[in-house]
Amino acid sequence: MKKFRSRLRSRLLSLFLIAISFYQVSAQLKEPANARAKNLSGKPHTHVFVDDRGVMRWSGNQEEVKGFGVNYSAPFAHAYRSAQALGVDVKQAMEEDVYHMSRLDFDLFRMHIWDTEISDSLGNLLNNEHLDHLDYLVKLLKDHDIKMVLTPIAFWGNGWPEPDQPTPGFSHKYGKDKSLTDPNAIQAQQNYLAQFLNHVNPYTKLAYKDDPDVIAFEISNEPHHREDPQQVTRFISGMVEAMKSTGTQKPIFYNISHSVHLAQNYFDAGIDGGTFQWYPTGLMYGKELEGNLLPNVASYEIPFDKTIRKNKGAKLVYEFDAADVLKSYIYPAMARSFREAGIQIATHFAYDPLFLAYANTEYNTHYMNLAYTPAKALSLMISGKIFHEIPLYEPQQAYASEVEAPPFYWSYPRDLAQYNTPKHFIYTNDTDTSPVSLQDLRQVVGVGNSPVVRYQGTGAYFLDKIQDGVWRLELMPDVIQVADPFGTNSLKRKVAVIQHNNREMEVYLPDLEANFQVVALAEKVPSVTASESRFSVAPGAYLLLREPGLLETSYPGWGPQRLARYVAPEADVTQTYLIHQPLPELTARSEAELQAEIVSDQPIEKVEAWFENGQSYATTQLHHTEGFQYEARVPKEVLEEGYLQYRIIVYTATETFTYPGGKRGNPGQWDFQSDAPYKSRVLSSYRPVVLFNANQDAGDIVGPWKPGNRLHPTGDPSQGEYQVMLMELFTPDPENPKADPIFDYSFRSYVGDKLAGRRKDVADKTDLVIRARSLMEGPRPLQIALVTKDGAAYGVTLKLQPTLEQYRIPMEDLKPVPTVTLPRPYPTFLPYYLEHDLEAGLSLDQFESLQFSIGPGLRNNQLDQPHAIGIEQVFLE
Repeated sequence: MKKFRSRLRSRLLSLFLIAISFYQVSAQLKEPANARAKNLSGKPHTHVFVDDRGVMRWSGNQEEVKGFGVNYSAPFAHAYRSAQALGVDVKQAMEEDVYHMSRLDFDLFRMHIWDTEISDSLGNLLNNEHLDHLDYLVKLLKDHDIKMVLTPIAFWGNGWPEPDQPTPGFSHKYGKDKSLTDPNAIQAQQNYLAQFLNHVNPYTKLAYKDDPDVIAFEISNEPHHREDPQQVTRFISGMVEAMKSTGTQKPIFYNISHSVHLAQNYFDAGIDGGTFQWYPTGLMYGKELEGNLLPNVASYEIPFDKTIRKNKGAKLVYEFDAADVLKSYIYPAMARSFREAGIQIATHFAYDPLFLAYANTEYNTHYMNLAYTPAKALSLMISGKIFHEIPLYEPQQAYASEVEAPPFYWSYPRDLAQYNTPKHFIYTNDTDTSPVSLQDLRQVVGVGNSPVVRYQGTGAYFLDKIQDGVWRLELMPDVIQVADPFGTNSLKRKVAVIQHNNREMEVYLPDLEANFQVVALAEKVPSVTASESRFSVAPGAYLLLREPGLLETSYPGWGPQRLARYVAPEADVTQTYLIHQPLPELTARSEAELQAEIVSDQPIEKVEAWFENGQSYATTQLHHTEGFQYEARVPKEVLEEGYLQYRIIVYTATETFTYPGGKRGNPGQWDFQSDAPYKSRVLSSYRPVVLFNANQDAGDIVGPWKPGNRLHPTGDPSQGEYQVMLMELFTPDPENPKADPIFDYSFRSYVGDKLAGRRKDVADKTDLVIRARSLMEGPRPLQIALVTKDGAAYGVTLKLQPTLEQYRIPMEDLKPVPTVTLPRPYPTFLPYYLEHDLEAGLSLDQFESLQFSIGPGLRNNQLDQPHAIGIEQVFLE
């Protein structure tokens, strides 16, 4: 009987895999790749309208429209050209990316369409490869129940980040400025809009004006109107009339977050609502931003909201992102602020095509992809839940760096966002939180470890309950960042690499019991049986079965194609990478740890660090801890005062590599020539803790760019002076000319990395010291503040003299001062200062940034004067 059961089980498994294989190769399957029960529209074949309270609703059931998703641009411009250069089938690539979007539960999509590539100079629509790929993308989105907001006019050239290519469109002929004023350009746009809306998609057999899944149109992307208000109204009105001439009933939106003083003129043109964007951390910093950025997303205040409500206008966010940020904690806070502001739908900018994400070339200040930024992607998934569950205009709780608002939670200190309901448990990083109800749980999505899943890999995983005793596991491969993705990027340079590793996983679900079966949904992958909930698994799709008899080729709601669907990039690790950043300073005769991430295309046999400090030498081995992490304790004999220099040597089965540089060989070889070593200053605990050194830190300043700001040499070769030169403190904003003036110029320097090796020493310091001067003929005030991890600032205003002096500030003199939101967010009408009721007080083990402000302490007659200061150094003593 045992042999019979074994043969029967084997036969069932074989039939199952044959069926799966058949469905995978069939290209004409009718079943949608994602058969989710939820539908953004509530009822099929309904359209969206804006009610008399300015709320978008579905005509079929009168429910509020809620949606959340991404921008994505594979059919056009750099993405399309790159696909051709890389030999990528764009349609197949879009199929894969849209599948990942559906896995993240996105139900909304927005794109500004490169009109310059699909129109001629008269505005006639061109039936070419770009339009064909757009049509196909629309079909894919519909198949996955993802609604769309389309922006037919982008105004952009098609180059970024490359030079623009010659294109036939009116935007190429006239450019953005003339497109807003030139009569021929205006006529071309009206012609184009009508043709675009009337265009019948050959894949759906529907015109865009009639497609129920295209829920709204935004006329154009980010127009910057500087014209007479009545002329602006006439311009927009002409576009609205051209679109309505097609018979469309869809709401028509216009961007009102630019030139906000014209908001009433926009509505006078007959639009149904306004579109907004949010870049709370600015754009194009050129490297990863560090520190707590939640103050920048504490609220989304629209100062002209009364105008919108008076005109019964709806609000949507067409683009948002915390640019230059790799952490996962921030997006739910943004989503919560959006809902408080009355935003119904929002789309992140921008989702990277899978084939480009290894290099992040499309928009190097943004970075988003499920495979390459898994924690950030799951943070967006959680944000979508906020849009669907938090009521419109509901006030949120007071600002904090850690927010618990069940079922949502986000934390800067833990870099964690979390969603926890009886049916769903989603987390972006290690968490010790238990699910609300293990018995009712139907989905677990995560990165890292939790009480439900233990996993050392870096990819995301999805556990979906299919029926009692049957769960589907979808496991993404490991990813490791090998370069800062926000720098100058190239298709020839990887910023992240993928590796498919076989790792141990533990899944603790009462529904599965302890010794469940793990059945691979791919050919030639053997099934295994978990032992005490533990099993070894490689990236892929699997069924977890409480007992073998539950194995089927399909389940209700899960046909064979959906069951077996799996998309992931191929492994591309072709060398050995080591990622390590030395600490600037260490405390002498203390304990210090060395940490590195290492990934290689060869098995790693050993990792060593070779240290030198003066005449002291030591070698120690780095031990593998988890994932790609290696750690070692720095030998105390090399932690005497001086300069600690060291190299890390990685031994594989066939080669040896020395870092920095990754050169073959090791320093013990007589002819080895290596790059300069890693270096840290080792100082006795009584020595000052340097927070800012102009020579080293001027390039990392966070603040508004000004042409007079520069690093200037001094008479001391070891010192430089960071000079700030302002002709005026306040310049009227052409996009918000009626804003109240704020006479302040602030900038910030992150110091968390400088404190990491000397945290114990900081507690004993009593004074904050700054070496600085006024660069004007007379004295000038400068406020210096310490900004804590929770976002509060404590500072004092000094009067800098024209001669270089050292100013000593007792810690007890630092008092609460306003925290400036830096980098400055966009749109520019957003709050300049963080409003908070934090009362914890200044603790030296909790601050992480320096804030400098020119403005506090100025007399009224000094506000309009030029200001200039120079800073050499800031330290604790």
